[in-house]
Amino acid sequence: MAIYGLWVINKAGGLVYQKNFPAASKPDGLAALTSNEYLVLAGTLHGIHAITARLSPTGSSSGAEVIEGETFKMTLKLTPTGTKFVLLTSLAETSAELMLGKVYEAYADSVMKNPFQAPEMPIRSDGFDTKINSLFGVA
Repeated sequence: MAIYGLWVINKAGGLVYQKNFPAASKPDGLAALTSNEYLVLAGTLHGIHAITARLSPTGSSSGAEVIEGETFKMTLKLTPTGTKFVLLTSLAETSAELMLGKVYEAYADSVMKNPFQAPEMPIRSDGFDTKINSLFGVA
């Protein structure tokens, strides 16, 4: 079980926070991408999420919650404000939803309560970084 990365996407589909975590099974963690590639991926995921919300056969849906690939899965948490938290993990990881809840709490405490943090803008908070590192056991 491994956690590879965390993304925070604003309601417009812009990537406002991205962090990779080295995994025991793959010391380098995720493949190295440029910041531009991360922005494109976040925007694409935002579009996929919007499409899945509209495709629900039962009418009301908040969109995709888990997207699985052959070697990883993406677990998404949509907040009431439209911010998306995305955790990239191994297929065997079972605590992704719980971890996203804790990330959301850290975001609310460290980012949303910061008077110097502009909404929808990239997150530049040492307090948030510290809480994320502590939450995921990064030294």
